Amino acid sequence: MAGPTHVPVLLDEVRSLLQPERGGTFVDCTVGLGGHARMLLEGGASRLVGIDRDTGALAIAGEALAGFGDRVTLVHADYRELDAVLDAQGIGAVSGLLADLGVSSMQLEGEGRGFSFKRDEPLDMRMDRTRGETAAAMLAGVDETELADVIYRFGEERRSRQVARAIVMARQQAPIVTTGRLAEVVRRGVAARGWQRIDPATRTFQALRIWVNRELDGLESFIGSSAARLQPGGRMAVISFHSLEDRVVKHTLRDLARGDDRVVTVLTKHPVIAGDAEAAVNPRARSAKLRAAVRVGQEGQ
Repeated sequence: MAGPTHVPVLLDEVRSLLQPERGGTFVDCTVGLGGHARMLLEGGASRLVGIDRDTGALAIAGEALAGFGDRVTLVHADYRELDAVLDAQGIGAVSGLLADLGVSSMQLEGEGRGFSFKRDEPLDMRMDRTRGETAAAMLAGVDETELADVIYRFGEERRSRQVARAIVMARQQAPIVTTGRLAEVVRRGVAARGWQRIDPATRTFQALRIWVNRELDGLESFIGSSAARLQPGGRMAVISFHSLEDRVVKHTLRDLARGDDRVVTVLTKHPVIAGDAEAAVNPRARSAKLRAAVRVGQEGQ
């Protein structure tokens, strides 16, 4: 049985920036299906610790990376638990670290996950289905003002108040428990007419996914922890997929690179994006932005 299709984004660019040929321990904080991890191991990483909060992804990554034997350690955890994971493994400083913050194709395409409105299925949206409330449960209890704020902040939806009102009115008739019904309610709330570049439900689905998974919570402190875990000359790379995440990554790395007590030197003045060839064959890569930094303390850094 074939597994989910997944093409890791910006693979060559990540390899160039992280330089796995240096050897040592690397951490893939969002190992997903193992594509970037395989590249790092084949490129020269001595050991790889792969972290993911999706147990399904970890199972597939385990199969994909089985050939590397005890060079690989996979851990079920949130990437923001980085310090606890490395401490438990007895690992101090590392040579390199990667975080791909996007939703994987397995999550988007997998049945029953509730991330997409392309199929009518239970409204879950949790990356880690072992903990936390589903999107359906959270929608059932949130008040209209907070919901409008969530949709505006995380989805950058200008009609957030109308959408929130439509959801609240609809749930009074019956609970919103499927992706199909939510999409239908949102489209009515947006009241879009004529041709639309993207489906009117897209921004609201993005907002709810970020909200359910707390995707922006603790991102700044995670980047700081990641930088602190690098050995001198160690490198870190972060891939984001929407402007809210990229803004946090950009400003946090910039702050860490300032002053006499700076921790890193930023390697990417501007975010690295996919070339036309990659974007043409992998639509997911079109919105990917890669930023990287190196820990100070080597070769005059």
